[in-house]
Amino acid sequence: EVFESQLPQIAVDRAERAMLTEAVLRYGREIAFAAATSYAAAAEARGAWDARLEALVVDGIVRGEAEESLLSRTAALGWEPAVETTVMVGNPASDEPPRVVFDVRSKAARVGRPVLLGVQGSRLIVLLGGPADEISGTEVLSRMAEAFGPGPVVVGPTVASIAEAHRSANDALSGLRAVVGWPTAPRPVRSLDLLPERALAGDPEAEFQLIDRIARPLEEAGGALMDTVDTYLEVGGVLEACARQLFVHPNTVRYRLRKVVELTGRNASSPRDALVLRVALATGRLARARGLW
Repeated sequence: EVFESQLPQIAVDRAERAMLTEAVLRYGREIAFAAATSYAAAAEARGAWDARLEALVVDGIVRGEAEESLLSRTAALGWEPAVETTVMVGNPASDEPPRVVFDVRSKAARVGRPVLLGVQGSRLIVLLGGPADEISGTEVLSRMAEAFGPGPVVVGPTVASIAEAHRSANDALSGLRAVVGWPTAPRPVRSLDLLPERALAGDPEAEFQLIDRIARPLEEAGGALMDTVDTYLEVGGVLEACARQLFVHPNTVRYRLRKVVELTGRNASSPRDALVLRVALATGRLARARGLW
């Protein structure tokens, strides 16, 4: 506007005005192009810095880094510190990290969830923000699993904030190592559903959870429930045979098995739950024999 207002005083005729106008327009285009190039370079540098910082955050969570430094880095990435966090692990869908990042972020945008991610060799680690329980999170987790490559995808427990995400990552990675023991595991599969395989693989946290969730409640409820579960599993899940072994009525066995479901969430009539119960009881007895319980 300044140039246009001053142009009649500068140019002596129409030809000179046209020449000056063309020169200023060319100069303006060059300035705009230089500014755009500068901004693009700055944005690229910022993006590369964010990617490195994000990789450091994910690595720090896996290693259990100090909470203060972790929160500082996640704040720099715009992550809300108090948001619930769930860790997912599996195989990356591509050998090209930019493609992996694009796929994961695209899925996260579609489900409306914040994510942080890192590719560590042959495994992809994704931190998903927001609730992911079995009621509200199943669909979200299933859609996010589509961003992973072939093979199992293991989901750690949802924790209250990213400061506690190491526990979720630890359980998820333990589950990823042990999931080979359950060839028909769903995808994604929660680390909590892999407790038997994790315990057999030597994970002390899985052993503790089996005792805390199953063996201890059954023992505290009285010996009858544990005896019923043991006998029911030993006779192959035949109700009448179990009742004969225990010298009780079949309805008594049914009642006790319902109590087991109420206490542990595991149904001894289900093949998978039967395995969980068997491993949990064996783990509890071994821990007690070693003086750990």
